[in-house]
Amino acid sequence: MKSLFLLSVFTLISVGCAEGNCRQIASAAEVKNKLSSTSDSAIISSGPQDRVKVFKYDGSLQCGSGKVISPDEMRTQLKDIKIYQAENKADGLMHMQVCGSPTGKANVFEIDRRRLADAVKLGFKEWPWN
Repeated sequence: MKSLFLLSVFTLISVGCAEGNCRQIASAAEVKNKLSSTSDSAIISSGPQDRVKVFKYDGSLQCGSGKVISPDEMRTQLKDIKIYQAENKADGLMHMQVCGSPTGKANVFEIDRRRLADAVKLGFKEWPWN
């Protein structure tokens, strides 16, 4: 009975891999080569998939202390970078519950991915959370 179970599991794994589910993931270099080999007419237009979110903490501290900077105020720090969306969000991390410690709230801006380096130079970081 045990050997039948193991044979069944092995068969399922083998069939699953044969269908492509376990195939090797392409390396970044392979993807880049495939993209560069496409014709110029296949250039993808800028859309939501070409955007990235960047953030800076808003300065809010627990117990109401700290100077909170609104997304509208902070927007000016991105200078000429086009902003598609701006919001204030919690980072979702655990923060020590002590008056005067950071709340974890941040101003999050959606920008073009090609401008990420410019935003980082201005002190922003890429938003790693959803």
